[in-house]
Amino acid sequence: NGDGYPRGVSASDIPPETRIMTIADIYDALTASDRPYKPAKTKEEALHILRLEAKDDHVDADLLEVFIESGVYKKRDELIPQ
Repeated sequence: NGDGYPRGVSASDIPPETRIMTIADIYDALTASDRPYKPAKTKEEALHILRLEAKDDHVDADLLEVFIESGVYKKRDELIPQ
């Protein structure tokens, strides 16, 4: 919704690439096994948190559904050894 974005840019003015990267970045931060300050969340917990963020209009709900339905978040485990 642009609240946390510099200069309060409205959601429609935030490029889709940025909105996609925001979702991926949040997921990665929540599930990273090397989080020094908190244990990693499970995939399910991270997706639940992202859905809450979408419900509160903090991330793009439509792009989040594409992220989830495509299973792209599962690819991380293939690329980054745990």
